[in-house]
Amino acid sequence: MYFQGIKCVFFDIGSTLADERLAYAHRIREMTAGSAVSYKQFYLKMLDFYARNYVGDAAAAAYFGLRRTPWHSEDEFLYPDSLPTLKKLSSVYRLGIIANQTSGTVERLCAWGIRDFFDLVLSSAEEGVAKPDLEIFRRALERARCAPEQAVMIGDRPDNDIAPAKAIGMKTIRVRQGYTQLMFSTGAADTPDVYAGSLAETGSLLL
Repeated sequence: MYFQGIKCVFFDIGSTLADERLAYAHRIREMTAGSAVSYKQFYLKMLDFYARNYVGDAAAAAYFGLRRTPWHSEDEFLYPDSLPTLKKLSSVYRLGIIANQTSGTVERLCAWGIRDFFDLVLSSAEEGVAKPDLEIFRRALERARCAPEQAVMIGDRPDNDIAPAKAIGMKTIRVRQGYTQLMFSTGAADTPDVYAGSLAETGSLLL
């Protein structure tokens, strides 16, 4: 059993708890506005870069010589299974957030109605350190008073979520949803303990 002795479960936000498709669409429209690059051209190139293990929108912007515009967190919305999964898991484990986010993470969690499920929230904007830096994972474990081997990280990216969590000694679940599902593990260091196709599936793995 992969997850015996677990006390704390940490989550990424984008493409894990929250669907980012509308935010991506907003950014693509802004980046391509007034340029010779169409939305479709950019979108297909973005997917191509994700499938080659690059951060797709950043790589596509560089490819076309476009400025990468700010992220619109207000366009994100919860996946349908996020709230029921968090409700179930919070009855068994201490939950936390470890995420690269723009400022206002707690406010967004409150607006989505899920803030109370989390014992602690660590966001790159507020912490001044971003994944995959191990420091943000160390801080989360220290504040939770949780040993790495007693914690699970659930996220969508092999580079930002799985690799650093494994490096620090946490168990890992990679959720394959969103555009980042096109990314692939390159070796043992960024291969998760378990893959899941949805957040609901992660709940079934832990309960």
